[in-house]
Amino acid sequence: MLKNLSITEFLEKTASSSPVPGGGSVAALAAALAASLAEMVANLTIGKKGFEDVDREMKAIAKKTRNYRDKLVQDIDKDADSYKAVVAAYGMAKATDEEKLKRTTAIQEALKQAALVPLKVAGDAADLLELSGKVAKKGNKNAITDAAVGVMMARTAVLAALYNVKTNLNSIKDPSFVDSISKDVNALEERILQREKELLSEIDL
Repeated sequence: MLKNLSITEFLEKTASSSPVPGGGSVAALAAALAASLAEMVANLTIGKKGFEDVDREMKAIAKKTRNYRDKLVQDIDKDADSYKAVVAAYGMAKATDEEKLKRTTAIQEALKQAALVPLKVAGDAADLLELSGKVAKKGNKNAITDAAVGVMMARTAVLAALYNVKTNLNSIKDPSFVDSISKDVNALEERILQREKELLSEIDL
């Protein structure tokens, strides 16, 4: 599984002619890195003198970010698997009308799943952007740049994941599905760009 590769192995596999891991898996990895940085800053704040008032909040954030990290690591493989399912559907037999219908149905279902996986990654990454902003504002000031990088990684993860949603929507024939997901994508994309600017502007270096 991709999640069990070393950093060097993951980079080598990404750089190879294999289509997986691709942008979707990398988006999930970026979000997991954002989670890790926010968790680190929270842990560097817990129990430290001068931060007693936020100790309970930092413990809650550390727990949340750990859960996101665990989930997003799984999404690295989930995204790759959704891509493989699309490829498999396109490879189905199409000699008869019945086979063509089954193939078309399978392709459309696989494409929908391939859009929903990165959409969930984008949503989780958006939550992590907010958590990164919180640790930047209230956490250990010696790690404020780590929190800032977490904000930026979360933003990148959101936008990267949404691009993968969009590319799948282009091939989906269900107009109600496309319209609904497109509205979610556009709203999240607009919000995340504004929130990154707001959060980074609050970081005083």
